[in-house]
Amino acid sequence: MWKDFFYYSKSERRAILFLLAVAVLTLGIYVGTGRWQNSSERRLVEDNVNADSFRIRVKERENARSSSRRFEKNEKQEPVQEIVLAEFNPNTADSVTLRKLGLSAFAVRNVLRYREKGGVFRRPESFSKIYGLSSEQYQILRPYIVVPSPKVPAFSETAAEDSFYNPRTVPSKYPQGTVLDLNVADTAELKRIPGIGSVLARRIVSYRRRLGGFCKVEQLQEIEHVDTAVNKWFRTDGKGLRRLEVNRAGLDQLRSHPYMDFYKAKAILEYRRKRGKIKGLSRLLLFEEFSEKDLERLSPYLSFE
Repeated sequence: MWKDFFYYSKSERRAILFLLAVAVLTLGIYVGTGRWQNSSERRLVEDNVNADSFRIRVKERENARSSSRRFEKNEKQEPVQEIVLAEFNPNTADSVTLRKLGLSAFAVRNVLRYREKGGVFRRPESFSKIYGLSSEQYQILRPYIVVPSPKVPAFSETAAEDSFYNPRTVPSKYPQGTVLDLNVADTAELKRIPGIGSVLARRIVSYRRRLGGFCKVEQLQEIEHVDTAVNKWFRTDGKGLRRLEVNRAGLDQLRSHPYMDFYKAKAILEYRRKRGKIKGLSRLLLFEEFSEKDLERLSPYLSFE
């Protein structure tokens, strides 16, 4: 009898199997959807945590950079110093005196460098040309600038220039028709040429040393404040010049020559490093750093051995 109770027709069995399949499929979808949602929620939470952590790190770096910039700015700021206005001679005042007058460290360095190179403030107005000194500062300092007048002998303006630097002795000047070897004359001989004082004599000797010797007298005009009127007092045969060894000299030695600069010296070193020795002046003409005028001036001073 129980068999009759559990007996199903063929169509009923199909319906039961279909319902079971639907139930299993529904259960599978439910379980799979739950797991995917949990996985998505976990990834979302992890992404939010990572994003928050990244934002925190970025903010910490920005704060550190901001603090570093503030520190560097404070480091660069010069300490406030009380200004004490008093009379001063720009040719003799030391750095402490100049700083007390309100000059910046940059302007003070420029004053000292100008004096070290033989520069002289002959008038109060000359002091206004110092780099780092504003026009407002100069107007404030103008009443306090004192430039003593040099004792000028009546016979020669050049002697007056010499007496300003060395009041004890004034060298006598050479008579007209005297001609000196430009590559041999020392400062004492140069100062005896009319129109040349102590400063110009030192500049000529210094430039001659850097140049390696004068190959022609007209090169004197490459020196600041040297007039063509002094050329008639000199001669040079262009011999015995100190040559610059192009294939051996280092960067500093090359760039220190008056007719060279950093870029020309760098081009020479780069060529030597990549291709070896430079064989002649014509090779330098291929470098964009050198013009024909540059090579014309350099030719007496270069050696390619």
